[in-house]
Amino acid sequence: MAEWVEIVKGLKGVVLDICGVLYDSGEGGGVPIPGSIEAVKRIKSSGLKLRFCTNETQATREKFVCKLQRLGFDISIDEVFAPAPAVCRILNDRGLRPHLLVHDDVIPEFDGIEKSSPNCVVLGDAADNFSYRNLNEAFNVLISLENPVLFALGRGRYYKETDGLKLDVGVYMKALEYACDIEAEVVGKPAKMFFMSALADMGIEPQQAIMIGDDLVNDVGGAQQCGMKALQVRTGKYSSLPVMEL
Repeated sequence: MAEWVEIVKGLKGVVLDICGVLYDSGEGGGVPIPGSIEAVKRIKSSGLKLRFCTNETQATREKFVCKLQRLGFDISIDEVFAPAPAVCRILNDRGLRPHLLVHDDVIPEFDGIEKSSPNCVVLGDAADNFSYRNLNEAFNVLISLENPVLFALGRGRYYKETDGLKLDVGVYMKALEYACDIEAEVVGKPAKMFFMSALADMGIEPQQAIMIGDDLVNDVGGAQQCGMKALQVRTGKYSSLPVMEL
């Protein structure tokens, strides 16, 4: 207990992962993890600043937040940091035109982005769109470029849904990296920029915040690399296959 008191000393903000920490996704929109709705309410009532950092790329941020609100969570759009809006800012800043290999439901996030004659590839959690044909099309876009650029909206290995574990975007990212002999630019956890954007929004320093997630590498490790404190919960992927995350 004394050690925990020392850890939270000077804490001003909390960054929460969502999938596997607040709820398990799946059929019917998923289910809240017991106690998670109440935990969010308690954090907010404590006076601590709170932001949610998720690598969710199967829906627009607006639809995702609406789903969480229907499940009972006190959460608003401006509290959520997700990879798709972040990569759109990068594409605009760098004048890049993406070939998209993403989930159908997240495509509206890219409505204002020029996509003709693509000069990069954006890879998200495309679920059933991860077919050989679609992966090969993304490969051909990259291999045709003099300076191929691949953005991955996260690099997770797997995540948990109500009916079991699912392969995540990092698996397909590695395939394209290997095929094209390149290294992807990760937008989302565990990228330092992603965590720092949430901290900047709260107006606090890394040592004043704690990240709570179920992924030892992308949540805990990514946050610690930024100088944040971090805590791994025993839900989500932790409770399914903890040994694989060591």
